[in-house]
Amino acid sequence: MKEATGEANMTIITVVLIALVVAVATPLIRNALQSNQNKTDCLNRGCYFVQGHCSTDPDVPQDNC
Repeated sequence: MKEATGEANMTIITVVLIALVVAVATPLIRNALQSNQNKTDCLNRGCYFVQGHCSTDPDVPQDNC
């Protein structure tokens, strides 16, 4: 009986750890994908992506494109 209890506890711990990893990784991946999409959209318009902003001037980071 003790072996079954130990296996059940390990299963619960495993499920909780997987849920924790998913909860932490999901926002990070979503943010990376959104940033990549913003950069791609900017470059497709023929502009420059400077310090997180889409700009017509490669040296000035401003949203003007």
